[in-house]
Amino acid sequence: MADFTAADVDRGHRYHRPRYATMLCEFLLAIAVLAVLAFTGVGDALLPDWGWWAQALVYPAIVLGVLELVRLPFSYWRGHVHERRWELTTQTTGGWFADVVKGFAISIVLSTILFVGLVSLARSTDAWPLVAAPAAAAFVVLLTFVAPIVLEPVFNKFEPLADEQLADYLRALSVDAGVPVRDVLVADASRRTTKTNAYVSGFGATRRVVLFDTMLERARPAELRAVLAHELAHRRYRDVLSFTLLFVAAAVVVVAVLWAVLGGDAADARSFPLVVLVLLLLQPLFSAGLAAVSRKWEYRADRFALRVTRDLGALESAFEGLAEANVADLDPPRVVYYLTYTHPTVPERLAALREAAQSELGKEAA
Repeated sequence: MADFTAADVDRGHRYHRPRYATMLCEFLLAIAVLAVLAFTGVGDALLPDWGWWAQALVYPAIVLGVLELVRLPFSYWRGHVHERRWELTTQTTGGWFADVVKGFAISIVLSTILFVGLVSLARSTDAWPLVAAPAAAAFVVLLTFVAPIVLEPVFNKFEPLADEQLADYLRALSVDAGVPVRDVLVADASRRTTKTNAYVSGFGATRRVVLFDTMLERARPAELRAVLAHELAHRRYRDVLSFTLLFVAAAVVVVAVLWAVLGGDAADARSFPLVVLVLLLLQPLFSAGLAAVSRKWEYRADRFALRVTRDLGALESAFEGLAEANVADLDPPRVVYYLTYTHPTVPERLAALREAAQSELGKEAA
């Protein structure tokens, strides 16, 4: 870890260790609350004595509302208080709560659609998993497709890159990379944070490459070129589509597990807390698998960016800038790393890039 000092490592630890602790507490608390709702009379007491369809419509909001309330102290401390202490947020308290409400509303809408569909199918046929599995898969595909134009604008505004010279520079890079883009979009992330990022989302007609405006402010053109080349690699290798297919497989597994756990009780609206509990318990398993795949694809995207830009220095400074701006954990606990880290650590990425650069030099010399 020669690129970073002991103070850099300690800075990451001081920022992230309390976050990990609150995430674990929040996870365990959610399990406990859902278990109480699922296996005691508390859940039934919260459910109005209406017809099944009305119960299926309102129970997700009730259960998720209870969960949101009990987890709110942890999420508020982690997402706002801690960020303010580290001078990483630009939001007011009201702005943070507004985002929470938006996210909560979206989760209720999506959960209610899925749960009403599950209960309806289970009441219609004993073979409901044979219908629910492909329906859940189709829902995942649809959500991934529409998210960039329906969900992302709920939280951010997106505009084409205004600097025409820089836009031409980056478009030329996309042509060189073999994945030409018409526009590079800029998200107004500075309304919420000082952190920097870039990402790709959607596929087909909704496919997009997005830069945070905070990154535009901090990064040099060569670093932006390096970051964009990395994101273009995800387009080149169709990583978003591949991730969608992995989520499709996960959705099918979830349906199978729910069938095994619920059986005929899937037709009862009172099963919602148990459904959420099952999903929560499956989360670490799915998260670890997806994170492992994602880390491999991130290494691949880094190598692609190196081949396209042939600028190891820009990639190094871009990743070092990300580590600085985002207070990266340069040496996370292994269990946290394997369960949640979709990207290799910055020291790992730098080491792999330098090894790849040496390999390319060796090929050229040969």
